[in-house]
Amino acid sequence: MEETGIGMWGVPLAILAGAIRVSTPFIFVSLGETITERSGRINLGLEGTLVFGAMTAYAVAVMTSSPWLGVFAAMATGAIFGLVHGWICKWPKVNDIAIGIAMMQFGLGLAFFLGKPFIQPAAPHLPAIPLGFWSGMPQIQAALNINVLFLFGAALALILWWAFKNTRIGLILRVVGDSTDAARAMGIDPDRVRLLATAVGGSLAAIGGAYLSLYYPGSWNERISSGQGLMAVALVIFARWNPIGCFLAALLFGGAGALGPALQSVGVTQGYYLFYAAPYVLTLVIMIATSSPTRSLAGAPGALSLTK
Repeated sequence: MEETGIGMWGVPLAILAGAIRVSTPFIFVSLGETITERSGRINLGLEGTLVFGAMTAYAVAVMTSSPWLGVFAAMATGAIFGLVHGWICKWPKVNDIAIGIAMMQFGLGLAFFLGKPFIQPAAPHLPAIPLGFWSGMPQIQAALNINVLFLFGAALALILWWAFKNTRIGLILRVVGDSTDAARAMGIDPDRVRLLATAVGGSLAAIGGAYLSLYYPGSWNERISSGQGLMAVALVIFARWNPIGCFLAALLFGGAGALGPALQSVGVTQGYYLFYAAPYVLTLVIMIATSSPTRSLAGAPGALSLTK
């Protein structure tokens, strides 16, 4: 193992930096899926929304030279994908899982088709805040160079946690997610609430895609996601539909994803590539640990099911 300027502290520092970078898409996709599932609907199509959002953000940033216009364009396309998904799923006996898979494939295919002209052009990147300005060590400065979307995601998790408990919108979302009949008895239209929740969830997932193409890794290609949209669904279950839990779980997933590159950065040249599989192994372990034929998951919305 090679020596670095900060010795073995390079490993935890690299994991911290990697966790912040890698976790940001997980944060937005999981928060979006939390909103959707809190309304009683599951959306497995967020992988397609994530990738299409990445392509849209990159294309608009290339054409306008503004990464923020790219983010807003991605949010708009994500909302449209969510509206389409929600509109189809409102019909009786429609399987949410099947529609989600179809929307995922549609989003992936459309992104690859429309995004081919933008693989080569360079787009401007989203800005980062240099929180490591106090240190003279390049490693610490790089680790604490935090993208603004990560900070926005952290703030959004707190806001959603508070809103679910203390606002009328949060109450409506919880009532619809727990009992369709109770919602109708209160004069609430469950289909409309779920439609809007799915649209908001898709919009947030697309922000995660914009982060991928406009900051880290900061380019557009057809393998940009690596299944993060699907893994975020497992993350929501692991977090028990709690926004703050989603944020913390996203950091855990991000740290697992950063483990391989962190070992490589300090000179580990054999076996480090096995750790690249850590996020996928963690997803599998979570799904197995939270599955049971005899008990329901704590915190699961009562109306959340595969068919209506």
